[in-house]
Amino acid sequence: MTFFMQMLVTGIVIGSIYALVALGFVLIYKASDALNLANGEFVLIGAYICLTLITAYQLNFFVAILITLAFNALLGLTVERVLLRPLLNAPVISVIMATIGLASLLGGAVHMIWGHQIRTYPQIFPATPIRFGDVIISPVYLWSFVIVMFLLIVFTLFFKFSKMGIAMRAVADDQQAALSMGISVKSVYAITWAIASVVAAVGGVLLGNINGVNASMAIIGLTVLPVVILGGLDSIPGAIVGGFIIGVLQSLAGGYLDPLVGGGLKEVVPFIIVVIILMIKPYGLFGKGGIERV
Repeated sequence: MTFFMQMLVTGIVIGSIYALVALGFVLIYKASDALNLANGEFVLIGAYICLTLITAYQLNFFVAILITLAFNALLGLTVERVLLRPLLNAPVISVIMATIGLASLLGGAVHMIWGHQIRTYPQIFPATPIRFGDVIISPVYLWSFVIVMFLLIVFTLFFKFSKMGIAMRAVADDQQAALSMGISVKSVYAITWAIASVVAAVGGVLLGNINGVNASMAIIGLTVLPVVILGGLDSIPGAIVGGFIIGVLQSLAGGYLDPLVGGGLKEVVPFIIVVIILMIKPYGLFGKGGIERV
C-alpha cells in the first residue's frame, strides 16, 4: 500500500506539470485549430535558460525564473510574428508543418549551445523529505505541485474574468464575430503564443529540478499530446484532468508493469489509454464535436 501511495503521489505531481504544459497546447489549438508540435522544445529551452542563469551567472532562482519567463514570452511572440503570422490564412496543415520545422530548428540550437549531457539544478528546494505516515514526499515534488496548482488557478481566473482572457475565448469561438466586435485577432494570437511559451518554461524548470535537464526532455511534447487528446483538444479543464490521469497511470505503469516486461511500457501507456478512450469518446473526455453544414 505504501508503494502504491508513493507512485500515486509521484503521478499526481508529474501529471500536474503535464497539465500545465498541455494548457499551452490547448490555447494554441483553440486560437488557430493547429497543434504546436514545438511545445517540447519550448519546455527544453525554458529549463536550460533558467539553469544557465543560476549556474553561470549566479542569479537567485526567483530572479532567474522571472528572466526565463520573460525570455520565453518574447520567444513565443517572435515565433508568432515571424513564422506563423504569414500563415494566418493558410491551411492548418501548413501551420502544423511550420511548427515541426520550428521544433527541429530549436532542438538543433539547444544541441549546439548546451550539448547532450545531463545537467542538474543546484539545491533550490529544501532537501529534508516530508513524511505523511509511511509516504515520503520530496520537497521539490510538493513545491512543484503547489506552484502548478497556483498557476492553473491564476490562468483559469484570467481566462474567465480578464478582458484579454474573454477576448481569447471570443476568438476561439468565432474569429469573424470577434473581429466585428473590434477584437484584434492578431494580438490575441500573439498573446496566446506568449502564454503557451511561458507555461512551457515553468514546466521545464520544474521538471529540470526533479529529473535534471538534457535534450531528451523535449520528448514531453509527445507525452503531453495524449493528454490534450484525452481531455479534448479544445478543453482547458480537459487538459488539466487529462494531465492528472496520464501522470498517475504512467507512474503506476512504471512502478508495477515495467519490472515485469523489462521497462519501456511507461512511455507507451499514455498512447494506449488515448486509443481506448477515443474508441469510446472520439472527441476526448471534454471535447466538443463540430457540426458543419455540407
